[in-house]
Amino acid sequence: MASELKSNHLVDQQTKSAGHAQFCRRTRREFLWEAGGGFASVALTGMLSADGFLNSQAVAADGVGQYQNPLAPKDPHFKPKAKSVIFLFMYGGPSHVDTFDHKPKLYGLDGKTIPVKTKGRGGEKNEGRVVGPKWKFKQYGESGQWVSDLFPHLATCVDDIAFLKSMTADSPIHGSAMLMMNSGRILSGFPSLGSWLNYGLGTENENLPGYVVMLDPTGGPISGAKNWSSGFMPATYQGTTMRSEGAPLIDLRRPEGMSKAVQRELLDALKEANQKHQATRTGNSELAARIASYELAFKMQKHAPEAADISSETKQTQELYGLNNPRTADFGRRCLLARRLVERGVRFIQLYSGGNHNDSNWDAHGDLEKNHSFHAGNTDQPIAALIKDLKSRGLFDETMIVWGGEFGRQPTAEYAKGTGRDHNSFGFTMWTAGGGIKGGTSVGATDELGSAAVEKPFHVKRLHATILNQMGLHPNRLSYFYGGLDQKLVGVEHTEPIHEII
Repeated sequence: MASELKSNHLVDQQTKSAGHAQFCRRTRREFLWEAGGGFASVALTGMLSADGFLNSQAVAADGVGQYQNPLAPKDPHFKPKAKSVIFLFMYGGPSHVDTFDHKPKLYGLDGKTIPVKTKGRGGEKNEGRVVGPKWKFKQYGESGQWVSDLFPHLATCVDDIAFLKSMTADSPIHGSAMLMMNSGRILSGFPSLGSWLNYGLGTENENLPGYVVMLDPTGGPISGAKNWSSGFMPATYQGTTMRSEGAPLIDLRRPEGMSKAVQRELLDALKEANQKHQATRTGNSELAARIASYELAFKMQKHAPEAADISSETKQTQELYGLNNPRTADFGRRCLLARRLVERGVRFIQLYSGGNHNDSNWDAHGDLEKNHSFHAGNTDQPIAALIKDLKSRGLFDETMIVWGGEFGRQPTAEYAKGTGRDHNSFGFTMWTAGGGIKGGTSVGATDELGSAAVEKPFHVKRLHATILNQMGLHPNRLSYFYGGLDQKLVGVEHTEPIHEII
């Protein structure tokens, strides 16, 4: 194991040195890029190809060592349960006490002021007016899991799901909380979860990005691209945003009037110029990723449109995901596309439900019923369809699904009037399924009001450790040397996966 980790560090250092060597090539590359009409502007986050332009590159930046592809497939630390991860991010913070965390006592306390410590956008409070749950709960499946009426379709899948009802995070503020859920830190500048997986395992796909992000049509989340950044790692590992309608990747189409042969000639010119510089210059990883992206973009012109083309799917499959219903069509299309990307070997896919601000996402500060009815109604059927479709195709056991937002919501009202709830990072619910996860389970608990985790509290890092573990990576051994430290997704302290659901 130590030798594997040492090997990863060597690849790292070669990647770093290769990057700076390419810095002075910017002018030449930019000229050729513009001459090509922007065909390669998409995939700054792409993988370094194992053939074509990079295949003929026999040496690294030192002019002696063999070139190392940073996204070449790497052996996991141990046999993995999962090959891919689909993270369904409910941006804004769904209310756990209105979705999956049944708190019967809250119904009778509706409207009453009680002592309860809360902290969120509205500041710190020591008491509040209870907002009783707005939906009824029922038990479903052989396991008897509690689910509210918000999710009638997902309720039929509970025996495949593990509910984590005592999640905790470090921040009740959207921007920093999202960064924590995506990168393990409340500060920007750290690699996201998908970047860590691509760094640790590489990619098995040579024609598509290894890390794909699909945003809500209302816009991106509050902290933007930092949520899928590669941080201090080479830019090669960052996420690529992909669209479910229209051109899947912007500027991917070959410019009108340019033949494939001419485009190939431009890439070869890039190769020749880059090789001359690479022998004497070292250090700019972002530039190295961009060079590689040209070759990937060339391949994606053929393969990305095919991956995003759902017209080949049967009518039955499209209706399963709700594509025949305007209400569910968008998220359903993205869930279906996620399944198609998993089939094609994409390592990490993240789908955002909700974008922009306020009621455009799950951030229910005003009318809770209107907000959650809208977003749950958009996503319930597509998510259930994703689980059932993966199972029918034999992909469920090797695909780990994660559902949740950056935090939950408080049991009390934020304002003097209305049903809105403030943010709650002290205790909330997430769930995961597939990829070796034990379905039909519920682990941890919040207090009788749902205000804080009291039984087996699980910090976000425990979830990250679980995901890495299921992908065959030891969470406390996967590291990247930066700033004089062996940086880790789970931080410097030893972090255990959530064994109860494995």
